[in-house]
Amino acid sequence: MNKPAVIGVDVGSTTWKGVALDAAGAILACRVEPTDPRIEEQTAKALAALRAGSGADEQVPVGATGYGRKRVVAARSLTEITCHARGAFRLAKRPGVLIDMGGQDTKVIRIGDSGEVLDFAMNDKCAAGTGRFLEVILSRLRVPFEEVGPQAARARKSVPVSSTCTVFAESEVISLVAQGEPVEGIVRGLHQSLATRVASLAGKMVDGAEIFMSGGVALNPAMIEALKTAFGRPITVLPEPQLVGALGAALTVI
Repeated sequence: MNKPAVIGVDVGSTTWKGVALDAAGAILACRVEPTDPRIEEQTAKALAALRAGSGADEQVPVGATGYGRKRVVAARSLTEITCHARGAFRLAKRPGVLIDMGGQDTKVIRIGDSGEVLDFAMNDKCAAGTGRFLEVILSRLRVPFEEVGPQAARARKSVPVSSTCTVFAESEVISLVAQGEPVEGIVRGLHQSLATRVASLAGKMVDGAEIFMSGGVALNPAMIEALKTAFGRPITVLPEPQLVGALGAALTVI
């Protein structure tokens, strides 16, 4: 195993992510787990596991990002925009637009030829444009994650979900179910509604650019299909999409 050079941590609202890299930027070990309210304790245990899995010692520096980054003892602490752009560019090896959909926010970042941030937009004021929106509504519909893609794919029609507020959307979905609308159609309509909001957030930023996808929602095939429809073009899901921010945080301190 190559010698570990750096560790990157991304403390998100939903998941804690970490990677250990060698000097060339290759991932030696990684870890993804639900975020605990006791972030300092969780980080200490998770870093110990990362070090044990990669052979890193206590002298290996740590880069941190995410909403909980200030609660991580790190050599550098950087914004999510910077880290996600850097991580995405390392994985894609080319410029484009990154859509990162997490539990707390959705970020759209235009990445330049050298991996720099050219522009960005962020939905961080309301859960309606985030993974939390899907989590709440799908839980109400009692659709497990592994069934989301198949249910949306077999829907005979899309049932629109027009509410832009998570609370109101939940009430709207309850009403749709009571009216006899098929769950599959509601699931498809839910994803299309969210994809439309993301496309609106991105605006002209995506003009002429390849679109990459990261974040936990990138693991949802129904969301990828809805985004393809909303943007009218393919969506490239980055490898290990949940680790993009942690990778970028690590690369800042190599």
